[in-house]
This record gives sequence, structure tokens and C-alpha cells, in this order.
Amino acid sequence: MDGREALKEIKSNPDLRNIPVIVLTTSKAEEDILTTYDIGANSFIRKPVSFDAFINTVKVLKEYWFEIVALPTVR
Repeated sequence: MDGREALKEIKSNPDLRNIPVIVLTTSKAEEDILTTYDIGANSFIRKPVSFDAFINTVKVLKEYWFEIVALPTVR
């Protein structure tokens, strides 16, 4: 199962579909971006090349998803 198949499975399952899915990829293809959002991704992020930039990206993601955004409570 690749990432797109996993995303489709998650978003088609009523118990899992509210889980935010962030796609980290090396792809720069516009088709990949469109497809990923079409099947339910919440974010499409290109992996930074350098380790320091990657760490910074993870910190920003953590701040956004765990401190800023309002998510529904688990049912």
C-alpha cells in the first residue's frame, strides 16, 4: 500500500476520516498536489532538503496542529 492508498483508506473510514493527514513528499508535480487534496489530505508539504530546514518544518507543523488549529474532539 502506498501513501495515496493509505490516505484513501483513512478518509473512507468513518472512524478515521476526521484525523488530519499531512503529506510530506519530495514531489513537485502539480498533479500530485491536486490528487492528494482530492483524496482528502489536509496539507501537502514538500520535504526540505537540509536537515535544519526539515527540523524547522516539523516545529512549525507541531505548533500549527497542536497549538493553533481547533480540531474536533474524539467521539
